[in-house]
Amino acid sequence: MSQPSAPLPVHSRTAPALWIVKTGNAPAPLRAVHGDFEDWIALGLRAGLHGCPLTIRIIDARLLPAWPAQEEIAGVVVTGSPAMVTDREAWSERTAQWLSGLVQDDTPVLGICYGHQLLAHALGGEVSHHPAGLEIGSVAVRRLPAALGDALLGGLPDEFAAHTVHEQSVRRLPAGAVAMAANAHEAHHAFRVGRCAWGVQFHPEFSRAVMGDYVRFFAPLLARGGVDVQALERGVAATPAASDLLARFARLAQDWRADTSMLGAAATGTTA
Repeated sequence: MSQPSAPLPVHSRTAPALWIVKTGNAPAPLRAVHGDFEDWIALGLRAGLHGCPLTIRIIDARLLPAWPAQEEIAGVVVTGSPAMVTDREAWSERTAQWLSGLVQDDTPVLGICYGHQLLAHALGGEVSHHPAGLEIGSVAVRRLPAALGDALLGGLPDEFAAHTVHEQSVRRLPAGAVAMAANAHEAHHAFRVGRCAWGVQFHPEFSRAVMGDYVRFFAPLLARGGVDVQALERGVAATPAASDLLARFARLAQDWRADTSMLGAAATGTTA
């Protein structure tokens, strides 16, 4: 990806926060009942922030915002979207450029679904439509051996349930990235790149109710494709191990920001 001719704009300086980068909206019928991607992600992050001063801020990538400055960031979570990374929309490519810089700076990043694919694309991976088509519902995912000891994904069980809804996929990981979870459909359900940037194709922010309503929303399309929608609905399950990743990421980002602050204080001879 080509480098910008001028620096990207940044926000005025504020206290460090966890930033949710919004890249799309859930279907309107679901939003009317459950809220939107950023609401579900914020709920999961807050579960890991008890007694922590970090705030959660939301920024919509599609509005071409000024990105937060490095000192304003404790961590970044990039949402899912009905958009397609392969469309290479200007706002998406601009966001990819920003994500690439965050990874270079060892800033904690978690990309979810579209965010997972965008992170891979930003760093030179390949994203395209999955040859097997749509994966939707509560599915079994395997933690891969490379995830053992990983700060975010190492605590997952050998096999865990996760909610999915995606047509596109990371078909080739970026150089240096490591696959950390997979199933029969998807070879790259999770990966890590650099020290603290992760992508997950599944949706840790989805509740069981949200996943059920996604299946019902897509039911006409699924039925036309010969899918047993009732069986798919019956298979919607709780996903506690996958859901806990958001709280774990929040704690990880909190620890990273505390360590960074202490290093900065030591370098300047000030007290953190």
